[in-house]
Amino acid sequence: MKKIQFRNPKLVFTILIALLFIIFLLYYTFVFSVNFARNSFANNMIEIAEENENSIFNIQKVLLYSSANAIDNTEEQSLQNLSISQYTDISLYIDNTSSISELTNENTIKELYIDNIFVNSNSNNGYKYLNYKNPMDFGKFKNFDAPENNRIDFNIVNTNSENENYDYSKPTFYTDCSNPITLGYMNKDLLTNYSVSKDSKSVSFNGKVLKEANIDLNDINCTLNFKIHIVNNMNQKFVYNMKLDIDLNDNNGGIYNGYVYRGKTTSGSEYRFFKEMN
Repeated sequence: MKKIQFRNPKLVFTILIALLFIIFLLYYTFVFSVNFARNSFANNMIEIAEENENSIFNIQKVLLYSSANAIDNTEEQSLQNLSISQYTDISLYIDNTSSISELTNENTIKELYIDNIFVNSNSNNGYKYLNYKNPMDFGKFKNFDAPENNRIDFNIVNTNSENENYDYSKPTFYTDCSNPITLGYMNKDLLTNYSVSKDSKSVSFNGKVLKEANIDLNDINCTLNFKIHIVNNMNQKFVYNMKLDIDLNDNNGGIYNGYVYRGKTTSGSEYRFFKEMN
């Protein structure tokens, strides 16, 4: 048998080394790294699940009050140039003692803010926005502006002395979660230049005005989406993706009767704040 001889053994050796390197690189890319990523992902999911097994913060209760209002834009108050707005006041109560009964750095609030606000509605009429609302004005029509940068930052009240001197016209929340998050949704000027008919000499300054102006409730029902972010006093971060359906109908006429008030005590894993991993 003839022996195979190479004229340039060094070149052949270099080619073999290169081929081995390519094979190793392909193995690392398509086998080892995929398995490593899969195992790493699985371990991360296990860690996240363990961290969120007993949630520190939960949405405990939701209260919704919906009504409407008409503003007369004429100097003589002739009811011939009305702007109609619909509003919904929201109270969100947070439970921070289901996992930890006593107040600690883990279940008290250092920072609270809301962002990623989005309103989904069947109609483009009106100017729709969500912002903080003074709890003293809950259930009352009050004009307010949209939040800057689509974000609501809350001032945190830490002591009783701060509580006694605080201005609740600004976004406010207690470190011990003892007050609700109060928000206001506004569909401002959903109908403008509305005139009261000659047969009617009055207008309702509540939800009845929507019926008087022939506003279809299905057009102004909406879904509010936003994120609630919490940072506790251990600098751990939590987030909750809120989805609220603002349904102005019911079997008795809904908001056409003046207002709609609904309350819901929540339970279940879908109302837990999700602990974010660093």
